[in-house]
Amino acid sequence: MCCFVYLLLLLIGSDVLCQEVEVCTKTAINSCSDCIKSGAYCGWCKQLNFTKPGEQEAARCDTQAALKERGCMEEDIISPKNVFFNVKNSTLSKNTDTTDDPIQLQPQEVYLKLRPGLSKTFRINFQRIEGYPVDLYYLMDLSYSMEDDLRSIKSLGNQLFEALQGITKKGRIGFGSFVDKTVLPFTNTNPEKLKKPCAEKEQFCQPAFGYRHVLSMTADKATFQKEVNKQNISGNLDSPEGTLDAIMQAAVCGDRIGWRNSSTRIIVLTTDDGFHMAGDGKLAGILEPNDEKCYLENKIYSKSSEMDYPSVGQVATQLENNNIQPIFAVTKNMEGVYRKLSEMIPKSEVGVLSEDSRNVVELIKAAYNRLSSKVTVTHDSLPDNVKVTYTPKCPNGGGSGGDTGVCDNVGVGMMVSFDVTVTAKECLDRNISFTIGPLGIKDKLKVSVSTRCECECDDPQTDAHPYCNRQGKVNCGMCSCKDTFVGQKCECSIKGKDVSSLKAACQKDNGTECEGRGDCVCGVCQCHAIPGGLAYYGTHCECENESCEKYKNQLCGGNGKCICKNCVCDPEYEGPACQCKKSDEQCRSDQSVCNGRGTCQCNQCKCIEGYQRPFCKFCPACQTPCITKGKKMDSDTLKSYIHKFEMVDTLPPGPHKIMCYQTNKVCMFIHVHHTECPELPNIYGIIGGSIAGVALIGLLILLLIKGIIYMNDLKEFRRFENEKKKAKWTDVSTIGLTKKNISLRMKSCEAGHSCQLPFMSATINILQRQLLL
Repeated sequence: MCCFVYLLLLLIGSDVLCQEVEVCTKTAINSCSDCIKSGAYCGWCKQLNFTKPGEQEAARCDTQAALKERGCMEEDIISPKNVFFNVKNSTLSKNTDTTDDPIQLQPQEVYLKLRPGLSKTFRINFQRIEGYPVDLYYLMDLSYSMEDDLRSIKSLGNQLFEALQGITKKGRIGFGSFVDKTVLPFTNTNPEKLKKPCAEKEQFCQPAFGYRHVLSMTADKATFQKEVNKQNISGNLDSPEGTLDAIMQAAVCGDRIGWRNSSTRIIVLTTDDGFHMAGDGKLAGILEPNDEKCYLENKIYSKSSEMDYPSVGQVATQLENNNIQPIFAVTKNMEGVYRKLSEMIPKSEVGVLSEDSRNVVELIKAAYNRLSSKVTVTHDSLPDNVKVTYTPKCPNGGGSGGDTGVCDNVGVGMMVSFDVTVTAKECLDRNISFTIGPLGIKDKLKVSVSTRCECECDDPQTDAHPYCNRQGKVNCGMCSCKDTFVGQKCECSIKGKDVSSLKAACQKDNGTECEGRGDCVCGVCQCHAIPGGLAYYGTHCECENESCEKYKNQLCGGNGKCICKNCVCDPEYEGPACQCKKSDEQCRSDQSVCNGRGTCQCNQCKCIEGYQRPFCKFCPACQTPCITKGKKMDSDTLKSYIHKFEMVDTLPPGPHKIMCYQTNKVCMFIHVHHTECPELPNIYGIIGGSIAGVALIGLLILLLIKGIIYMNDLKEFRRFENEKKKAKWTDVSTIGLTKKNISLRMKSCEAGHSCQLPFMSATINILQRQLLL
């Protein structure tokens, strides 16, 4: 029982917390229109005499509850509500037998007149109709690597039609093919290769092309089979294909493709490679961006070599605008690429082909079922100051909401609902319209929106209303005076008076008129009232009695009065907040005030620099005479000087220093005379000099050795020159050298006789020394 009560209280509490609190955030309010624009829950009281004397007209603006509490009658409160009505609300179709244009979305058109900041929620319903027409466009990659896949498609034409007939009796199918742009570096531009871009062994090869529309939508199975059988493989140079070119043309050339207005539109794209995208055309010198228009001439994309590839965003936009749902049937190695592409294209699916595309029929059926069972509701572009959100009401529960509404596992004939919330954040300068509908479905809801930013007060039409002293008319409870009258009730005539001088009289030091706290009427400030019953006052409304300093959370500490923002204290108190007693009792010590080292303010000593409260007696940071006149030493240092102590009448010449020793009350100064110790040697200089000296000596020794060796070599060379001059050379032509002479010479050498020339020994010695060096 206790748990039940606790749960009940918890549910009640959460319900209270979820209730929206009505708040009116007022800004600069000068009229009923300003009030309505300032907040969704602001209301305006048009009741005459609602404001009190001196009260601003902005007091008429508040929440309805606050205005009623202050006495405003409910019929005098202006608080516009949202307006909603159905412009077109035809019932949903049960099937496709009775009409060629079945209705799957309800309502079809609504009108909203919204108050800024106040949301309006309405419901839309969607129901899938059994047998709804389907247009399927088979878009095939005919590059050379798809040769086996083309053979499979030629044999699967009947199965493809049977699968389509299983989905709907009103199914039609078309066919298109693509390769790539016929320019370098995408395709070999050699004339022979353009005619036959396939391998030499390939007998059936069609010329290179970008995108070709082969067959418009048809329900004739034989025609489809005939046109597909005519297709041959083609080729290009690089791996990526002109896929996006083909999808774009298939989407925007609706009349050529044969898309019906009331049908589910499907593009089945089969390929085994990636795709070129916007910017790749620059490789071929193609700089013109894709303009998303149809350029089919004789069923060929005529701008293929002149216009760049479209971007993924452009393709996604055109598919959505034309309610086309793509199914990417790709090989396993390309699955990841096309799943990333599918994430950027709403309402699309990816299936994996077998190596020869034999499973394409089952793949299409599975992908179509996934697409059709998922209902995603969204809207087209909106202005920045309008917001639309969705809350799904799925038959199986679940779903997701927000900027889009999604329901999964929606079968044929099942109805799904979405609560649509539209909010205008601020006033619109014109009426706008947008569409809401399921992705991939033709049915759309048109929503027209305008805003309510003006008050409809039903004022009396007289220009001389008694409330306005017959010098003006009433406008939502306020007086709109004639040209020569001013004032809250048109009580002041300015005829024959200088308006600028009247306004200047209400300005203090050429500042704001009446300090922004009153109205200038005939050169006199009429001050506004302050919430709480008080009012501003003064010649220029510069005074009020609520802004004085506080002490202990009381104005003027409760010891005075607040007059024109300043505290006027009682006789025995002082200070900016009257927080101080006029007394020096707490400043006295030894019958003196603050020991003569400060002043008594607010019954507390304010000491001169360095001295501390409460009585300015101690100064921890102040310097003593010992510190100012000599170097202070402790008792141990003093004892070290005692055995050297000597009284003299005059100080001896020479260096000396003053030391001091301080007792409790006495400061003793000692003049220390001693011979200064010599300075310590420069250790770093000695070490550095030693290193430099050793290095210099070593260098000199090396130079000396080098010099000795050089002189010895020079001596040997001169001896060599002398020996060369002494040698006698005989002309070779005069000597008959025979094999016998040579052999005798060789034998003589082999017998141990010296065969060297006189100078050879010296030369060898010189070379040995050079090698050693």
